[in-house]
Amino acid sequence: MKVVLGLGCDRGAAIETLAEAIEQALRLIDVSYDAVVGAASIDKKSDEVAMLAVCAQHDWDMVWYSAEALAQVDVPNPSAVVLKYVGTPSVGEAAAILRAGGTQEDLVVEKLKYKGADGKHATVSVVRVNHEEW
Repeated sequence: MKVVLGLGCDRGAAIETLAEAIEQALRLIDVSYDAVVGAASIDKKSDEVAMLAVCAQHDWDMVWYSAEALAQVDVPNPSAVVLKYVGTPSVGEAAAILRAGGTQEDLVVEKLKYKGADGKHATVSVVRVNHEEW
């Protein structure tokens, strides 16, 4: 199974916080890092050090979407708080669904929330890729 990650984190989250969240999400579905074919998030996070570093470490291609594009995606866990702060009710789930070219039925890990030792939060969503592009 090939998967795409949808990533989110508090501004300034430690690399270790995001990395641990990803590890937990992949462990839930018993897939290795080799199964990950890419990642996605909101364009407002395109300078987020933790996201850039983790993706570079694993050689994952990262795609950034606008809040407007993410807001068009049906997700199982919309958040009024996320909508208030970034202009879309979902970041990780919506970004992963868009990147994988799927629907919410392809989510194999819904929004996993993790609080790191730094006190910051990270979220990871995982979507199964159903086509042979990768």
